[in-house]
Amino acid sequence: MPNHSSSSSDSDDDHRQRPHIGKKKPLGRQRPVHQILGGGRVANILLWKDAKISGAVLAGVTLLWFLFEIVEYNLVTFLCHIIITTMLVIFLWCVGADIFRWSPPEIPKIVLQESAAQDLARFIHKRIKLFLSIFFHVASGNNAKVFVMAIVTLWILSIIGSSISTLNLMFLGCLAAQTIPYVYEQYGEEVDDLLSKMGYGMRKSYKEFDSKFLGRIPRGPVKEKKGK
Repeated sequence: MPNHSSSSSDSDDDHRQRPHIGKKKPLGRQRPVHQILGGGRVANILLWKDAKISGAVLAGVTLLWFLFEIVEYNLVTFLCHIIITTMLVIFLWCVGADIFRWSPPEIPKIVLQESAAQDLARFIHKRIKLFLSIFFHVASGNNAKVFVMAIVTLWILSIIGSSISTLNLMFLGCLAAQTIPYVYEQYGEEVDDLLSKMGYGMRKSYKEFDSKFLGRIPRGPVKEKKGK
């Protein structure tokens, strides 16, 4: 009997040290991160598969944030300055084409193609349809846990949004989108292990709180309904 109890305690200690074994990983690591993000160009950018494009996107977002938040550029003024600069570049290009025999500027053919517009519209429609289907599925209460998590998350975001500007919030969101997936892809096992231990600790704390406090709250006798 003593040997049995010691082996049981050892197994309990081992289970506490490795709570994630035999359970689903908290962030869906069963599929590659690239596949979870859609497996397209957006996934490549978020996971830094092409460092030049990802760096350019991050630099562009940072530049826009700097202009609007730090320099306090006005949106209408910014758009007008962009259009003026583009017109001046095209004008100088056309003048230089006559003098230096350059090829004159042309509108990119991909912009003029009807298929490009259809592909863009199809992509936007697909994303909106996916968002609406997920939204109605969650809002319908098919999964109570996901419904509560969505409400709590939106409530937390509303509190954060009231104390931080929309532009800063969007910038932080873009920054997180280009860092968190990459870090998770590189150190996914460590993150899953940490989250599993945190979840195990929270469940253990709740059980202790329930047994020490909630379980001791007196409750009245349950009255049985009389059969007719």
